[in-house]
Amino acid sequence: MDEKKIFTELVNILKLYTKNPELLEKATKETHILNDLKVNSARLVDVVIKCEDVFGISIDDDDADKIRTIGDAIDVIKLKLAA
Repeated sequence: MDEKKIFTELVNILKLYTKNPELLEKATKETHILNDLKVNSARLVDVVIKCEDVFGISIDDDDADKIRTIGDAIDVIKLKLAA
């Protein structure tokens, strides 16, 4: 799966947990999930679980802790898909 497809799927997942989905219209890889999108840390766990379901991967706690930006999430997903 290419990065653009992962980005699109990730944005669709984040729409479920972002207080203001309009913020995702200008989202980039540098967009900070907690600060820029106002996703709280409990919801970030839900985002990780949803990513596991959508992408058919398992994200361990160490990798989940590295996810701060959309780009971080894409990197973790790509790594898990390649494994």
